[in-house]
Amino acid sequence: MLGDIEENRVFRSKKELMTCLSIMSMRKKFQYKVFKSNTSFIVVRCVHPSCSWRVRANKLIESEYWMVTKHVNKHTCPTDFKTTRRRQATSWVVGECIKRRFINPGRVFRPRDVMDDMKQRYGVELSYSVAWRGRECAYENLRLGTPEQSYNLLPGYLHMLMQTNPGSVVNLEVTDGNKFQYLFIAFAASIQGFSYCRPVISIDATHLKGKYRGVLFTAVCHDANQQIFPLAIGVGDSENDAAWTWFLKRVKDVFGENPALIIVSDRHRSIRSAVEEAFPRAFHGICIYHLLNNLKTKFKSKNKELEQHYIAAAKAYNLQEFHVLFYTLCSAVPGAKEYLESVGLDRWTRSHAPCRRYNIMTTNISESFNAVLVKVRELPITAFVNEVRLLCQRWFQQRRTKANGCSSRMSTDVENKLEQRRDRAQTMDVSCCINSSC
Repeated sequence: MLGDIEENRVFRSKKELMTCLSIMSMRKKFQYKVFKSNTSFIVVRCVHPSCSWRVRANKLIESEYWMVTKHVNKHTCPTDFKTTRRRQATSWVVGECIKRRFINPGRVFRPRDVMDDMKQRYGVELSYSVAWRGRECAYENLRLGTPEQSYNLLPGYLHMLMQTNPGSVVNLEVTDGNKFQYLFIAFAASIQGFSYCRPVISIDATHLKGKYRGVLFTAVCHDANQQIFPLAIGVGDSENDAAWTWFLKRVKDVFGENPALIIVSDRHRSIRSAVEEAFPRAFHGICIYHLLNNLKTKFKSKNKELEQHYIAAAKAYNLQEFHVLFYTLCSAVPGAKEYLESVGLDRWTRSHAPCRRYNIMTTNISESFNAVLVKVRELPITAFVNEVRLLCQRWFQQRRTKANGCSSRMSTDVENKLEQRRDRAQTMDVSCCINSSC
């Protein structure tokens, strides 16, 4: 056990010895101080002047190892001398105590959780700042070092990614001062699989939570089985015109552009200008739920009928159905007609869209992909990219295994829908229509 000290025990380094001493002092609820220390030996004693507890350790000759040569394992200090606040509970010791809690990168462990954990396991009361620094130390020990070291590791990691995933596209851009600026990654499986997906790409951005923050850009679509199909990710400094344009130009370079392509997003101004520049031939549709929220805010309405009529109008398949629903909506909300027409009916309705939007009327798939990554967005950059790779790799492997077990060329989702409609059709009667009045 890490927290036990006994004579003749050998430690790999002085730091490991001190960590063991600190954890033991917390477990046994006493404090110690370093009495003497140099490069060859160390002596520690209990902080109470009359206590006989002490430990001496010496560095082994021509080695980095240290060995405990003397251990007086008896405390003669008063019981009431012990407190719940201990000087040995430093941030790096706390990090050593809790680092196993972070082996799973999806684990959320906030400073308050660190404080509660240390209190429960060791009876130690920590300040919030020590708990926060301890958590950062745990991150550094387990997740490819500090944030600065992680950025230094990124070029080498990306090189190995290209070697082990041939056909993938990686683009790392730095400033004139050799500082990180943009990152783009599209895996080979995504590039090859896009030709079998509907030509509707949902894009979104969300904030990273690491030390240097930044923004994560994502481009996803639906596969034939109605599952989220990641196309590309990007990382930039903020959600601005330059970053969105850079990311979307990389998407175009990799996945191409055709007149049937639709880009679906929210109404962020930077996205609109970036789509116009990067995809001049593609159609830019907007998420109907984002527009609905704008509509409610503008007209200060919480009317459920407004939402029902709006959603029905947006999803209408033909112009006749749309006009009936749109008239009902505009009658219920004065001013809505002018507002929605100024946005562009083709941008939010299925019936007016120049290309097929299929069932992708929102940015839910890109937002859902971002939600899957919510717990790993606080990782250093290289560790974060690795978690994205592992996620995509796991999804693609599971889907390929499932697809290999299918006997039909159609997807499972399509097979199920056809089966349901066949069952319904078998309950219907078909009659012959011999004139135009039928």
